[in-house]
Amino acid sequence: MSGPSQTHQRGGAERVLRIISGAWRGRRLRFPPLPAIRPTPDRVRETLFNWLAGTVVGARCLDLFAGSGVLGLEALSRGARHVTFVEHEPNAARAIEACLEQWDRERRCSWRVVAADAQAFLGAAGEPFDVVFLDPPFSAGTLAPVTARLEDGGWLAPEARIYVECPATDVPPVPAGWARARSKRAGQVGYHLYLRHRGNAAE
Repeated sequence: MSGPSQTHQRGGAERVLRIISGAWRGRRLRFPPLPAIRPTPDRVRETLFNWLAGTVVGARCLDLFAGSGVLGLEALSRGARHVTFVEHEPNAARAIEACLEQWDRERRCSWRVVAADAQAFLGAAGEPFDVVFLDPPFSAGTLAPVTARLEDGGWLAPEARIYVECPATDVPPVPAGWARARSKRAGQVGYHLYLRHRGNAAE
């Protein structure tokens, strides 16, 4: 989950990540060496969760292109009420589920892992989420249809926060009413936080 520098490159050698903060702080996440997974690195995740500040605690979160699952796991560690992980690669989805079963043996956290294509998942009846993480494959052209389905399908709480990663040279295609609250660049990757204000124009 992220972009094409050595740290971000799909299929790179990095296959171990750590949780930065919260109940699982310092735990190491190991995930399969699949070329489709490009994990969001520590420094970007730390910035993201600083942006989100207290909004993660008690939030319902959707990690839509979950990959390693590190964004959703970080959210659970920091007190999210629920996280749904959606990942189309079955081996990656199984790895996320195995990690959760190990870390959350007493099932104190609420979570769900779905092995499915993101657009197919969003084709079902929606349920509102407070925070959504979007880090799709950069070359797939999926951001525009996915953001439209999120907006139109009942998947977003009235003032949901939506995190988006994309190439640094791109402007994310988001619906009107998503206001860009924060934006930064890490190498060739742009990462952005949007706040949904239903009925308002995006900034």
